[in-house]
Amino acid sequence: MFIESLKVERIKIAIANLPFSLEGLKVIQISDFHYEKNSLSTELLVETINKSNRENPDLIFLTGDFITKIPISIYNLIPYLKNLQCKVGIYACLGNHDIHYFSGQKMIIEALKSINIQVLWNQIAYPLDEDLAIVGLADFWSTDFNPASVFELINPLTPRLVLSHNPDTAAILQAYRVDLQLSGHTHGGQIVLPYLGPIPPLVLKLGRYIPSPIRQFIPYLKNCSRIVKHWEWSQGWHRIGLNQLYVNRGLGTYSPGRLFCPPELTVITLYRQ
Repeated sequence: MFIESLKVERIKIAIANLPFSLEGLKVIQISDFHYEKNSLSTELLVETINKSNRENPDLIFLTGDFITKIPISIYNLIPYLKNLQCKVGIYACLGNHDIHYFSGQKMIIEALKSINIQVLWNQIAYPLDEDLAIVGLADFWSTDFNPASVFELINPLTPRLVLSHNPDTAAILQAYRVDLQLSGHTHGGQIVLPYLGPIPPLVLKLGRYIPSPIRQFIPYLKNCSRIVKHWEWSQGWHRIGLNQLYVNRGLGTYSPGRLFCPPELTVITLYRQ
């Protein structure tokens, strides 16, 4: 399996009406651990946590898929996550793999809570008083995804950061004020061809010209179409209407691995627009 080294991405994001007191606020995003079997090495996990701590962030956001198929695997991840350090707090949303079993979802939430990581499931947190809202949405593929019920509770003048595992939700969230949405889920496409981009959307485009009986034999064609609709948002920063979206490439990796798509630790500095 192709393995690539961790890359620290540093970006600055302008936030409308950000209070002067929060100018320069530093936040870390980590996503898609999939800490099972060979999806994520312990060495890479430890390196990510150490580098995150050296940044001395104000807030840390974990944007889902802590496990892949075995909920109890969260207890293998917890001893490492408890070493994460920040000034204010750590918040998380869940991904589609985390909610596959309801009992597993509860297990993951409780495990993270035990080390003071708050999972937001259609909930709002105000770790910096009323100056900034942190919104965590239920996973897009769950029956609980209901952004209207959450956003109607926030003062329209309050800046907000939104944790939503699946970047496809950005299309729906255009109806609301989202100063910055943080997502994962896509793993950045895992294999990216220079000048051409991630493999999944390329495979999907080619698939249109392949007869239906043959499509089933094309690797990844069916899975790519199921993962996300908007592969053009598979990684990095995007402007979606009036909103901003950032998609983290994640840490975990499926076979055949990553190529020109390294696992990512995102360091985001907020400034007033």
